[in-house]
Amino acid sequence: METENAIHTTRVVLAARPQGEPTLEDFRLEQAAMPAPAEGEVLLRNRYLSLDPYMRGRMNAGRSYAKPIEIGEVMDGGTVSEVIVSRHPDLQPGDMVLAHGGWQTHAVADGGTLKRKLDARVAPLTTALGVYGMPGFTAYVGLHEIGQPKPGETVVVAAASGPVGATVGQIAKLQGARTVGIAGGERKCAYLRDELGFDVALDHRAPDFAARLRAACPDGIDVYFENVGGAVFDAVLPLLNDFARIPVCGLVAHYNDKTLPGGPDRMALLMSQILTRHLTVRGFIQYDFIALYPQFLREMGSWLAEGKIRWREDIVEGLENAPRALIGLLRGENFGKVVVKL
Repeated sequence: METENAIHTTRVVLAARPQGEPTLEDFRLEQAAMPAPAEGEVLLRNRYLSLDPYMRGRMNAGRSYAKPIEIGEVMDGGTVSEVIVSRHPDLQPGDMVLAHGGWQTHAVADGGTLKRKLDARVAPLTTALGVYGMPGFTAYVGLHEIGQPKPGETVVVAAASGPVGATVGQIAKLQGARTVGIAGGERKCAYLRDELGFDVALDHRAPDFAARLRAACPDGIDVYFENVGGAVFDAVLPLLNDFARIPVCGLVAHYNDKTLPGGPDRMALLMSQILTRHLTVRGFIQYDFIALYPQFLREMGSWLAEGKIRWREDIVEGLENAPRALIGLLRGENFGKVVVKL
């Protein structure tokens, strides 16, 4: 176990704001003095770091649902962390906790904010960053509170092999829905069909994708879980049934856009469809429904223990490789939840 006698911490900071797709030059690996916890705080050794699409938005200076990361600040991110020095009565050295330690090997945190201790005997520690953590909770509340699938309805999920989409599809199946997953490449589509039990899996890169989606949804689409935007949404829109529900979780196809898309302004068409088809379109952040977190932990914990929910992880070794992994994630190169082992 580490002690407070370590000399420094290693961290990745934002070096420049990306112009379009991030580059390695937008990040900087550096060392800093080891932080010391004050009364009520703990010193953490971050063991695993979560990489998620939302991080791209935090690199911009514009207004969003969270404060932008400033130039020179440590990149933001959830972590599985070990307490190595504690000045909080409820935490002891050796405790494993879910934290927001960021892209660094060590962090100081208010012990009162570390509400969730982790036990590898209950579930693998890394699942607290994926299916049994923020991505899983995002899937759970988006489907439960906005999608509200009924038995026999058709649920279409974009980016369905990712940690959110894969969980959405499996929960929808448990609720009796018919599931259509959309992913990039036959390998990911085979995973959706053969391992996760989606009824249909479609490759959005196929030149006849829109026709295949129409054929896969002969009775239309009742719930569309949006993670992507772009051409996928273009193919979905004509197939939406009256009173369809669209939880808008992400728009990864547009995160690196520098300008508005070209072509005619289709806002009027979209608003007309929302009106005439009685569509529910709601953007959400998982914290909107944080009161449901204890319920999620109970229900997801049972599903995992019973083998009803499966997951896949894409493990990256070393903090220095986090920037390249995030760039790859935004390109769709990952297969499963991206976790950096520190």
